[in-house]
Amino acid sequence: MNWIQRKIYLYNVTFGLYMLDWWERYLFNILVFVLMWFILYNGSRYVTEFCKR
Repeated sequence: MNWIQRKIYLYNVTFGLYMLDWWERYLFNILVFVLMWFILYNGSRYVTEFCKR
């Protein structure tokens, strides 16, 4: 296993995704991606507004 495959395996084992079907895994990953985008987008807006003051 190379480094990336080990990290993906660790992610699957940590969150219990290894026991889900492929479509449930994709759904979970899409949800995580949307939540991370929302946090990063609003965080960057907050930082820019904070720095303008």
